[in-house]
Amino acid sequence: MVNTLTTSARSARGDAALWAVLAAATGYGFRDAGSASLTLDLVLPLAVLAVAVPWSRRRPGAAVVLVNGLCVMGLADASTPGNAHVLSLAALSCLLGARVAGARRPLLVLAGCAAVDLATCAVLRAQPVWWFYALTVLPAALLLPWLAGRHWRGRRQLVREGWRLARGLEERQHLVAERARLTERAEIAADMHDSLGHALSLVALRAGALELSPDLTDRDRADLADLRGTIADAVEQVRETVAVLRDPPGRDTGAGLPVNDTVEDLLSRAVASGVPVRWERRGASPPLSCPVERGMYRVVQEALTNATKHAPDCSISVRITHEPDRTRVSVVNAVPSAGGPAHAGAGPASGVGRGLTGLQERVTVLGGSLRTGSGSGGFHVTAVLPHRATTAALTGTPAARTATPAPGPATAPGRPAGIPGPASPSGTARRPAPAPGTVPGTAPAPDPIGAMDPDAVPGEVLPESAERLASVRSDARRRSALAFVAPVVAAVFFVPSAGYLAWQLTTSVLPPSRFDELTTGRPRAELAPLLPARAYPYPPDHARSAPRPPGARCEFYRSGRDLLDEVDLYRLCWSGDTLLTKDTVPAGRP
Repeated sequence: MVNTLTTSARSARGDAALWAVLAAATGYGFRDAGSASLTLDLVLPLAVLAVAVPWSRRRPGAAVVLVNGLCVMGLADASTPGNAHVLSLAALSCLLGARVAGARRPLLVLAGCAAVDLATCAVLRAQPVWWFYALTVLPAALLLPWLAGRHWRGRRQLVREGWRLARGLEERQHLVAERARLTERAEIAADMHDSLGHALSLVALRAGALELSPDLTDRDRADLADLRGTIADAVEQVRETVAVLRDPPGRDTGAGLPVNDTVEDLLSRAVASGVPVRWERRGASPPLSCPVERGMYRVVQEALTNATKHAPDCSISVRITHEPDRTRVSVVNAVPSAGGPAHAGAGPASGVGRGLTGLQERVTVLGGSLRTGSGSGGFHVTAVLPHRATTAALTGTPAARTATPAPGPATAPGRPAGIPGPASPSGTARRPAPAPGTVPGTAPAPDPIGAMDPDAVPGEVLPESAERLASVRSDARRRSALAFVAPVVAAVFFVPSAGYLAWQLTTSVLPPSRFDELTTGRPRAELAPLLPARAYPYPPDHARSAPRPPGARCEFYRSGRDLLDEVDLYRLCWSGDTLLTKDTVPAGRP
């Protein structure tokens, strides 16, 4: 509310200052006119400007039309077409270009004003000087300031877009840093869940086995029971911590794995801890890529963790089958007896359920598949992994991009994950085609500087912000070119006609000294050296209708070379080739 009031007050002060300047120009013109009417030439223009200046913000076209009406009143003046209102017309035309983005409606307004000016000259049968004024001065006051205003608007828009993009880049940097922090939290959460959770589950299982030892006293069994409960509470605290730290599906970097630890080492530790595990490997062990090796390790580790948590007394069977192009890992734990704890499959349903979800992400990003669920023999966890990971896994692409996408805004190439992409004009997220050499479903590495370059190589996919900046720059260049070309084009149309009119006016001048030398009754041949090359072709109506000798043919000549002011006319009436009369026609109408 305060900002709105401040903006309104600033606009009102700006309008008042503009009106004061234009009113001063109008008052100066009124004083210079001398015999002008106070009401028509001062009070009425000031009232029109008081309405037109505020209108220039909401209806700039109507404001230009109002001020053009003041210029039309000048064309109806018998003394001179020029007045100070042309300055007001130029100022409001400039505001029209600066405040209206389009060009069609302003051009229609300007063309309509020019048509009204010419129609006024035609209706009033104005003299050539009025036509010259209506064909040159008024169109220039309409068109050139409008072009300057459009150029000014384009430059301001370019600056605003530049600052907007700068703010966007700054926000992007903050979002990238935040995304990196969240990714690190997700990795810590995954490591805690997979490594620490697994180790604590094995410790709790060993404590439970020690409780059954016959060599222990009741006090020792009570202490072990407390220890097992404490470990179980620690496992739950680890899961709650994971729930806080865990980000939506992210990258699996494989960090946190024990150095040189293998599936055989993992199973050996489980057996040593008292877990009833039977395992076998079928087929020749092929050379596996590092991501696939880590993925197989995680599958077995997560399945053992769930089995020891939800079915600690049940047997577990692990089978690793190596096929020509893929490896199948199957972990089956028996169903607990009736009345016992829920089987492993209850883990995702009753607990946090993040272990199998994260496992699904890891296997999918490697190009494999994972199936979990109850079946004959117990709860099954079966993973099929290729011997070589896909490009997505090697480049660290988030699993969510190859698996089912998580809810949220789509990401665009060149934009870091987690940053909403720009919306297309239809309101949907833009999804450009992947660049050559990019695996479908993946995104290239972020390149904020290169992606923001509007002069990039043709064919390169640009973000919406770069396209908008390029469009604004193109509009600014086009307006600048138009601002320079339009006067040249106008000159092509107006200069020849203006030059021809000036040539007619200057070559039909009869100086007063030569007019005095002309003697009536003498033939034209003797007076030809004193006469100009041609007669004045545009005498006013009152000069044409002045009484003349019967049967005489009259010609008119200008008495001075002033092009923008009326001068007295000399009339020479001939009877045949003999000068019959000569007289002076005043410049003003009687």
